[in-house]
Amino acid sequence: MPEKIKKSPEDAVLPIGDGSIIMVGGFMTNGTPEILIDALVKKGVKNLTIICNDGGYPGKGVGKLIGNGQVKTLIATHVGLNPEVAARMNAQNENEKLECILIPQGSLAERIRAGGAGLGGFLTPTGVGTIVAEGKQVIKIEGKDYLLERPLRADFALLRASKIDKFGNIIYYGTTKNFNPLMATAADYVIAGACEIVETGSFDPDAIHTSGIFIDAIAGGEENE
Repeated sequence: MPEKIKKSPEDAVLPIGDGSIIMVGGFMTNGTPEILIDALVKKGVKNLTIICNDGGYPGKGVGKLIGNGQVKTLIATHVGLNPEVAARMNAQNENEKLECILIPQGSLAERIRAGGAGLGGFLTPTGVGTIVAEGKQVIKIEGKDYLLERPLRADFALLRASKIDKFGNIIYYGTTKNFNPLMATAADYVIAGACEIVETGSFDPDAIHTSGIFIDAIAGGEENE
């Protein structure tokens, strides 16, 4: 079995290149792997598409990547916490401009889940008759309109693990769980930034939130809650 534990966060993100589509766990940066974000900032990869609940804060979470001009497209559900998002959306310089695609939060979560489950999409009444419906197929069932929402997948997912064993089984503490388990299933290569790494077999199987079968790389050094 390939060694999943990398020497550093920089080693863990080595496969990520320019133009990558990356899912990042977290909710208002709670549950975001800061050490992996820092490694991407250091690496300087550009033209990224980031799929995250939000735009982070200035200088925190995915906000570091946005502020550094590394993000071309942000797919999120709430971006008001980071003024840099609006500034870059309205930038006149095309090299600094950010495309922002807003999705209702429940729809974002379900699109990621659908991507991880191999589904072709799902039907939801959320957004019918609003700008959310623009360009989407409307399907009527028993007299009610639904939007067909397509699945979301990514090249990479960056997760934050409270505890992880050497195989990659993860436990998340409290609300750090949020989008992380869903994103673990919906990316081709999954990297976990961990607060604590333990021996395989240390966890009660019923306590595991994300199975190690989804995890490709692990980096230690994430700060504890």
